[in-house]
Amino acid sequence: MAVAKILLVDDEVPFVETMIKRLTKRNLEVLPAHSGDESLKKLAENKRVEVVVLDVKMPGMDGIDTLKEIKKKFPLVEVIMLTGHATVESAIEGMKLGAFDYLMKPSDIDVLVEKVTEAAAKKRRHEEKIIEAQMRKITTRGR
Repeated sequence: MAVAKILLVDDEVPFVETMIKRLTKRNLEVLPAHSGDESLKKLAENKRVEVVVLDVKMPGMDGIDTLKEIKKKFPLVEVIMLTGHATVESAIEGMKLGAFDYLMKPSDIDVLVEKVTEAAAKKRRHEEKIIEAQMRKITTRGR
């Protein structure tokens, strides 16, 4: 199975550094971003990112606004929201806006890896369906 490439977005630098070490040990390729704006730039530069793990509470562009932009510009990228107790409502709002799932912080690393794997598989299935539809369109043109 291909290695999932994820973008981890959180304004807390020590948290991001710790999570990168823990996720890399579990065979995930992780890019860091420390703001919503930075995450959008990294997504534009890295077309292989399949899953964004996104903190809800960040200064500037918060997780919900970042999620809206990701879904608008990169609709196939799956997003997992990370939330503290005070922002569960925001995480639920995120689900309504197209987030794949949300997890409470601090989250169990194995649960996070499982969610990332599920989200990456969902993105790959969507891409395969799009390719199949395009192939059908091409092959039925000449008939």
